[in-house]
Amino acid sequence: MKGVLLVNLGSPDSTEVKDVKKYLDEFLMDERVIDVPWLLRAFIVRGIILRTRPKNSAEAYKRIWWEEGSPLIVLSERLQEKVQELVSVPVALAMRYGNPSLESGLKELRQKGVTEVLLVPLYPQFAMATTETILVLAEKLRKKHFPEMSFTTMPAFYNHPDYVRVLSASVQEELQNREWDHLLFSYHGVPERHIKKSDITKSHCKIDGSCCNNPSPAHRFCYRHQCYETTKQVASYLGLKEGTYSTSFQSRLGKDPWLQPYTDQTVAGFAEKGTKKMAIVTPAFVSDCLETLEEIGMEAKEDFLEKGGEEFYVIPCLNDREDWVKVLARWMDEWADQ
Repeated sequence: MKGVLLVNLGSPDSTEVKDVKKYLDEFLMDERVIDVPWLLRAFIVRGIILRTRPKNSAEAYKRIWWEEGSPLIVLSERLQEKVQELVSVPVALAMRYGNPSLESGLKELRQKGVTEVLLVPLYPQFAMATTETILVLAEKLRKKHFPEMSFTTMPAFYNHPDYVRVLSASVQEELQNREWDHLLFSYHGVPERHIKKSDITKSHCKIDGSCCNNPSPAHRFCYRHQCYETTKQVASYLGLKEGTYSTSFQSRLGKDPWLQPYTDQTVAGFAEKGTKKMAIVTPAFVSDCLETLEEIGMEAKEDFLEKGGEEFYVIPCLNDREDWVKVLARWMDEWADQ
């Protein structure tokens, strides 16, 4: 019997500092998030970051927390429920970090008789710290607890025509009755070394502004290329003029070089140069979360307005939009019918 496991990033169980600290420890101690030897990672995370960051992060979570709980969890649950109504196979939900765990999601499917699982990482673009870490943990759990199961993974859908169409529609709907000067596509940032580590050719990715435009097998796992390609295809779909849109990367950590340009500097720069009305979309996320609601919707907006901007439109993630739900359901049905 076939079944589907939707997997998103995750969230603390509450805004209490202890819960945020527990979540951050699981997240940041992942070797595909901070990819250094374990002892050094433990020193950085547990010896430095977790001494101060949980309190600050807890305050940030409090700013965006809903009465029902974490926005990311609530929105993911709504998505799962709506998709389940449209497909005949069981659909479970899991988070890579926090609850509901990957193990609990697989247990739920096993209890329903599922032996063939379609893993659906809810990330349009492939990255070490997102899709890859889900697949690695899922396989580890399969070998240990679910040997009777087999997994199929939905590939990155950053350039799938259905995804491009739905994402474009969400942008168009938000901006059609508004005046705007510039549209920024802001993606979650990753260290530059992650791009080179994911290069299956071991030679193509140079992050020099040109390699992402030159066809290569490396693009299958190149987060940077996939982000720029998403921007390119949405801009083409919407007929956006050159100069009216751009791409940036947010949420960097530490002093190592991360993908640039940085979103915070980009937003501030546009305001300082006279841009008055800015719109921003976050296509690395399908569900609104701390990075979209607080980092973009609050911090970036406040910075833009303080530096002279007048209007800052944040376009919601796809969340549980009906057209997105239908697309996901169709992809699942196509797999289930194979």
